[in-house]
Amino acid sequence: MHRLLLLGCLWLLAAPPASSIFQRPTGTPAPLRLQYLLEPLHPTVHTQRGATATLPCVLRALPRNYRVKWSKVEPANYRENIIIITNGLYHKNYGPLSPRVRLRHSHRYDASLTITDVALEDEGRYRCQLVNGLEDESVSLTLHLEGVVFPYQPSNGRYKFNYHEAKRACEQQDSRLATYQQLYKAWTEGLDWCNAGWILDGTVHYPIINSREPCGGRLLLPGVRTYGTRDKQKDRFDAFCFTSALQGQVYFIRGHLNFKEAGQACRNHGAAIAKVGQLYSAWKFSQLDRCDGGWLADGSVRYPITTPREHCGGLPDPGVRSFGFPSKEMRTYGTYCFVG
Repeated sequence: MHRLLLLGCLWLLAAPPASSIFQRPTGTPAPLRLQYLLEPLHPTVHTQRGATATLPCVLRALPRNYRVKWSKVEPANYRENIIIITNGLYHKNYGPLSPRVRLRHSHRYDASLTITDVALEDEGRYRCQLVNGLEDESVSLTLHLEGVVFPYQPSNGRYKFNYHEAKRACEQQDSRLATYQQLYKAWTEGLDWCNAGWILDGTVHYPIINSREPCGGRLLLPGVRTYGTRDKQKDRFDAFCFTSALQGQVYFIRGHLNFKEAGQACRNHGAAIAKVGQLYSAWKFSQLDRCDGGWLADGSVRYPITTPREHCGGLPDPGVRSFGFPSKEMRTYGTYCFVG
């Protein structure tokens, strides 16, 4: 009995303290604590197209011979594109963002990045990296644009776009291919669409609120359904486009106009016939609400509803309704114009 107690005491003396039993396995590096950079209080910066946005990056100390490098991670190819490099005294801008970026530099520890006239393609993940020999540190921030996602297909029907055609189609309609985060947010806000579409990273998805037979079956739960990564050249789907606030106004001209007359009516007012993305933006940000179908630049006829009512399509939810792509010779509709 005494011998057992002695062995037990020896084991307790040899055993590691309780806190060390659950230590990180040997070879797993501990997460690095930032020595020179401050963790951003808000890692996501919210803005709109046309605004000025600042991504914070502040140093707590200035090491010798340091540099700060700003870069942007592009979701389409996962590459990091350099935007600006500074050593605290001098700086150099790089890439397409070059004319619209500057360092805020409100004090000598401030390396925050300011982007003026924010564009749709500016949304995404940015990295502020302190380059200091072996002690490199970085913080990541996300620039988030408030906007709206809409499904888009051409006049000749569904599933006609390869990836590159989908990207170009969105850009032609004053928008860009949506990111997965933008599509997911749109789904949480009620986007329900049965046709699969390309998004910016080259994957294909469709958002479902109400499970039904033509859309994967009634037994599948609601969600953003995925086809995964597809061949950007060969595979064909629709597109999910994203647009943000306008620097201008969309308005309606009443009349019985064919497509050519609709474009001329806008030009007579010093405007241009509105694009699909511009109509969605006016609906989302300016609460444009009209029960009148009007021509748009792609030859489609649509109308925006913010207050659903029986005689305006009868659907219970707000949205941009579509009459599709009627004959361009038809004289039934007015036109939506855009003036910047």
